Amino acid sequence: MVQSPSPAPPGSAAGTAPVSSRAWLMLVLATVGFAVNFWAWALLSPLGPRFHDDLDLTSFEQSLLVAVPVVVGSLGRIPVGALTDRYGGRVMFPLVSAVTVIPVLYLGLAGHDSLAALLVGGFFLGIGGTAFAIGVPFVSAWFPPERRGMAIGVFGMGMGGTAISALTTVKLADAYGIVNPFLDCAVVLVVYAVVAALVLRDPPGRTAPSEPLARRLLDTLRLPLTWQASALYAVAFGGYVAFSVYLPTYLKTAYDLTQADAANRMAGFVLLAVAMRPVGGWLSDRIGPVRVLSGSLGVVVVGALVQSATPSLAPLGTIAFLAMAGALGAGSGATFAFVALLAPPGQTGSVTGVVGAAGGLGGFVPPLVMGTLYGAYDSYALGLLLLAVVALAALIFTETGVRRAVRRKTASAEAG
Repeated sequence: MVQSPSPAPPGSAAGTAPVSSRAWLMLVLATVGFAVNFWAWALLSPLGPRFHDDLDLTSFEQSLLVAVPVVVGSLGRIPVGALTDRYGGRVMFPLVSAVTVIPVLYLGLAGHDSLAALLVGGFFLGIGGTAFAIGVPFVSAWFPPERRGMAIGVFGMGMGGTAISALTTVKLADAYGIVNPFLDCAVVLVVYAVVAALVLRDPPGRTAPSEPLARRLLDTLRLPLTWQASALYAVAFGGYVAFSVYLPTYLKTAYDLTQADAANRMAGFVLLAVAMRPVGGWLSDRIGPVRVLSGSLGVVVVGALVQSATPSLAPLGTIAFLAMAGALGAGSGATFAFVALLAPPGQTGSVTGVVGAAGGLGGFVPPLVMGTLYGAYDSYALGLLLLAVVALAALIFTETGVRRAVRRKTASAEAG
């Protein structure tokens, strides 16, 4: 089939190259690091409604508060991905984790009493969101091509760090004070940074590119793959991020849920999306990323159309949101299976950085749009209809431009 991945090396067991136990260990450690940094990255979202009430924020100001870490973490993935190509995950994972401790402690100890202080802390909290650009090239290099979709999908489960934040932040703040969730997260970040520095290893034979950073980024931007995958990830992962940071506000406003109930429901959304990400990668290894992406985007179109009418949460609204969660998770996994299939050797980190930035930026815009539209029309319907339109456009692009790109890659691999 035109979307099948490259043929497996001959003579390997069950048609696939063997994977070492060291590779699995590195995958686990990278996934944990991703989750811990994403936990930190998402600390402000569950507390958004509280800050709204305590600081008398407008809908736009609340949206801006939860979106600032997203945009910084997204743009930061571009240089961090390129630096990972140069220095490797062994250096970058401990470094980013240790640096993220600083804004976490600042927000917990001093930076939560005004909007300006929260925005400053949230800006630097975005550093935690760059961990994604470290893990994809790191994990990809440890696994053979025919197993990378699955491996990167498993690594992508680290985005469940947002679920940790959703399930614990409000409860810890209510029980022990608002400082507690930030201190707990800082301790875990420090422990992980130490363990990663001691245990993580780059794959044997890794060669660092010699070109300057600016040259490598320019070469990456010239690749059609970079822009194709960026467009898809902006919708798939961007949609996930947007819901994970704005869903508590949406549910509290549209359905009058309590803050804790809204945070718990958001956690359910996140956990399903996390669980479906490796499924999307696994399916892409078997039936190709084009089919997985098309099916996922089709589900998002339908789910957004249904939810635009603000149906009752039981059961139609819940079904719509959970269907979109599963689809966005699978689509995110399929996007990076597509990247792993087409990215040139030595440029995976740079491509990942740009694509990851696009995904994060895709999550930055919708909360601002939703907050603005609700402030203007007292309804979220138009924002959800816009999501359906964007997902439909991505679906059409998948079945045209992306399908042609995969077909050319497959033909080239067979000819070689």
